[in-house]
Amino acid sequence: MPWSRIVSGIVAIALALTATLLGGWYFTLLFAVIVILGQLEYFDLVRAKGIVPTAKTTMFVSQVLLIICTLDRNLADAVMPLAGTFICFYLLFQPKMATIADIAASILGLFYTGYLPSYWVRLRSLHGATISNLPVSDYLSTIWTNIVNGNFSALPQGLTGTALTFVCIWAADIGAYFFGKFFGKTPLSDISPKKTVEGAVFGIAGSVVVAVVAAYYLNWPKFVFTGVALGLLIGIASLLGDLTESMLKRDAGVKDSGQLIPGHGGILDRTDSYIFTAPLVYYFLTLLLPLVGK
Repeated sequence: MPWSRIVSGIVAIALALTATLLGGWYFTLLFAVIVILGQLEYFDLVRAKGIVPTAKTTMFVSQVLLIICTLDRNLADAVMPLAGTFICFYLLFQPKMATIADIAASILGLFYTGYLPSYWVRLRSLHGATISNLPVSDYLSTIWTNIVNGNFSALPQGLTGTALTFVCIWAADIGAYFFGKFFGKTPLSDISPKKTVEGAVFGIAGSVVVAVVAAYYLNWPKFVFTGVALGLLIGIASLLGDLTESMLKRDAGVKDSGQLIPGHGGILDRTDSYIFTAPLVYYFLTLLLPLVGK
């Protein structure tokens, strides 16, 4: 594995963990940058097909969505239909008449690279409003004390949920890569010829193991059931995210979505596994987990 790939991977993980630990606007800023860079790559893929999307408008409303998610996540869902309507109106008054493909690509850009990633901001803000309002030194001291004492369930749910999702995705990616490389024989899909069924199954299993262990330490109700359920959700969603991005690249006729990250390709190449996971984890924590605990 090239050193550039290793170093850039370490830097990316360090940035993600630091922003996740701090939460609030620090976390939003990180995802605002990721969303902008991801959308630039997405719209380049779209233009390679001869489609003319409303790139600037979509990028603007996606940033507004992230800000609203930070201020009040309960208002965030109202942005999607309003933003979609605004994009359609904008296309109506272009000098060149828009096509169905132009509208569809713009709305998909808003949904795929704006709305879905906004769930990461919603997820990180869960049950953390009080503690995140403390000075950073007091906040970090409180977090560190709870970790040292093994009192993980006292940590903000948004922090533990976000960190757990990251680790499950990493476990799934690493497990699928190494197990598929050495033991994979059965092709998974023509969309991504290098992926194997054996690698996918082992990757999902790795996500499940991490989630079950975390559920135990977080004192979740029926931790085996909830851990397995969450691990399956994250493992499968991360795989589907990877395949979806591969499908977009194959259709556009490119190998990588970009060349921004040395040894890794573009932002979408490295974040595709994260796109579908955050909404599932968010609703798992806010809807399913409370039901199981009753």
